Amino acid sequence: MPRRFCRMEQFQWWWRKDLTHTGQDIFPKRTSHSTPITPSPSCCHRAPSLTPPCQWEQRKTKSPPSTWAWLYGAYSLVPKPLHAVLESLIKASKSSLFQNRTVGEMLWGYYDPLLKDNIGLFSPYNGTYDGIYNVFDGKDDISKVGFIDSWRGESVLQFWGDKYCDMINGTDASSFPPFLDKKPLYFFSSDICRSVSAGFEQSMDLKGIKVYRYVLQPNTLASPKVNPDNQCFCRNEVITKNCTLAGVLDMSSCQAGRPIYISLAHFLGGSKSLLENVKGLNPNEKHHGTYLDVEPTTGFTLRFAKRIQVNMMYGPSNVITVLKKVKDYTIFPLVWMNETASVDDATADMLKKELITRIEMLDIIQKALLGTGVAIFVLCLISYCVVRRNQSKIV
Repeated sequence: MPRRFCRMEQFQWWWRKDLTHTGQDIFPKRTSHSTPITPSPSCCHRAPSLTPPCQWEQRKTKSPPSTWAWLYGAYSLVPKPLHAVLESLIKASKSSLFQNRTVGEMLWGYYDPLLKDNIGLFSPYNGTYDGIYNVFDGKDDISKVGFIDSWRGESVLQFWGDKYCDMINGTDASSFPPFLDKKPLYFFSSDICRSVSAGFEQSMDLKGIKVYRYVLQPNTLASPKVNPDNQCFCRNEVITKNCTLAGVLDMSSCQAGRPIYISLAHFLGGSKSLLENVKGLNPNEKHHGTYLDVEPTTGFTLRFAKRIQVNMMYGPSNVITVLKKVKDYTIFPLVWMNETASVDDATADMLKKELITRIEMLDIIQKALLGTGVAIFVLCLISYCVVRRNQSKIV
């Protein structure tokens, strides 16, 4: 039976590093501060002048000032005959390809003289919630507990125009059905407007609790040439080079047509061309991979790391000056976010005391009863043999 709830993703975070290239991390990273995750209105509903634990880097990039008019959809949405108008607007605002912005401005918005609007990665979502989820409570079928029945009143998505790509599979990744058997886990992520799967990698110990680590399947962002199921995620054959580009997901269909592309951090698992177009990228599975650590008996996710990179697309133009030297369509990284959380010590101790210890005790009792049963059976067998032997002697 499905149950209904509203999910609002609120958590405490801080940002570290500015936008200049300072070694391995050339983009700001978000790391969850709360353990476990707890609501933090001061972080989620306030602008850049946030107080701790939200600490904002106020240093700016060293690149020249500009606007992101084309970056936020103007370039891709404006027909080519109107590129001359866009060029005039860019010149009037004295814009160039890159700009100086603080991390706070990038996240919560800044005034753009060209668009006359507040532009920011998080500003459209500030004070909002993710929508209503109908999920199965497991009363009739425990193997479906936590599975999403519908999201925002729909049992399928309306983004991709394909039955397969529009499927809402599994849970929201916060928990899964109990008694995991190391098979792939499926979950829906509204952040990327699609369902994905994670495969078992290894068993490991987390604060004295055995957990299964699941990582994103390699075929999740594979090109349709490698994984034909991803054909419906290929939205533009020119940009994706006839759908051979791997490692990025075109989000324009669920972002009002904006040329936004989602990938793993540093284009991890992506095509070599993505890395060749941008300097300073060093993909590393340990630092840039996404994983879930799930307790197999309960199905609860006790630790996770979600590392997503937001990219924008720009391409060549014979009219727009700042794009005349651009030779090909380029997917350019803006920011990558490292959202991590882990069960706290108190909750881990509670789980071990109330669950793990009792399960271990039941296992000991089960083995003891089995051993006792075997011992009784052996004694009965010996007694039977002795009695039969005595009866034979009497006869």
